[in-house]
Amino acid sequence: MKALILAGGAGTRLRPITHTRAKQLVPVANKPILFYGIEAMVAAGITEIGVIVGDTRDEVMGALGDGSQFRAAISYIPQDEPLGLAHCVLIAREFLGDDDFVMYLGDNLLEQDLAAFTAAFEQARAGSTPPDAQILLKQVPDPHRFGIAVLDDAGDVVTLVEKPADPPSDLALVGVYLFDASIHEAVASIAPSPRGELEITDAIQWLVDQGRRVRCELLTGWWIDTGKLTPLLEANRLLLERIDTHIAGSVDAASVIDGRVQVAEGAQIINSTIRGPVSIGPGAVIEDSFIGPFSAVGARCRVSQSEIEHSVLMDDSSVIEIPRLEDSLIGSFAEVSRTRRKPRSLRLMVGDHCQIDIE
Repeated sequence: MKALILAGGAGTRLRPITHTRAKQLVPVANKPILFYGIEAMVAAGITEIGVIVGDTRDEVMGALGDGSQFRAAISYIPQDEPLGLAHCVLIAREFLGDDDFVMYLGDNLLEQDLAAFTAAFEQARAGSTPPDAQILLKQVPDPHRFGIAVLDDAGDVVTLVEKPADPPSDLALVGVYLFDASIHEAVASIAPSPRGELEITDAIQWLVDQGRRVRCELLTGWWIDTGKLTPLLEANRLLLERIDTHIAGSVDAASVIDGRVQVAEGAQIINSTIRGPVSIGPGAVIEDSFIGPFSAVGARCRVSQSEIEHSVLMDDSSVIEIPRLEDSLIGSFAEVSRTRRKPRSLRLMVGDHCQIDIE
């Protein structure tokens, strides 16, 4: 089995951060979002990975390399325009060949074990009525925002509807799909949707209409599309919940470490309180400050005379003399500082290389 990971989206909902970087490389819990998906593939035994790349291809390729850091082999497939998920399958035909494959949206994060999902497909494929595709579904409170599936009594898919005004069910498609080679005929047979894209829901519906079997698995754990600030911070919180304490950097005698905290090598904690779960990246300096729960401070950041909680500071940023920063995403090389009066609290999303002086 191969993997096809989609990392070509522009990330307009995360601007200004995505004006200068790929949305799939924004870090949560001090690791780029895209890395979690690749690591999940390798853990499931899938090491041949194709990555769809768009305008941010240079940055994505620079971060992933040839895949050896993940014990995988990565091939890159350029998509010149964002023409839909089914279009990604269409242009990946040469890489995929006739192999079964899993398609994964690179800005999605799942709690559920991907290995169990792929194993269920392989087991079903060996049965008497093998499926041609398998989708992952999650019950959602607002189904009109998603692609929605309708199932028959056997639990197979009979209808897919994209963002329906009157949803026929509350089962939303999660950004993980498994296909055999029949999907290539499907994506070549559908027409663009009204928004000008080849929709993967239309391709799966084509399989159903041709009498092909599409089975499903229900997701029981959390699933987050990190394309906006609030869900990205929620993903950061959920992943930090998993960490264990590991102190590799220096913590002076005047500082307090409370709860599950990771302090990477080269980081310095000086006269500060760190209340976990918190991740502090390599080379970061925290001085005369409080870092509260569910915060991730990136490599070489500087935090001085400030309080931070439930926030992500990307590499090389600084927060100076800010009484309280919460629910915020601060881009790389950004500077947030106070010049005069102290505001009670700030909530910010600051792009890379910005400088903000709070007066």
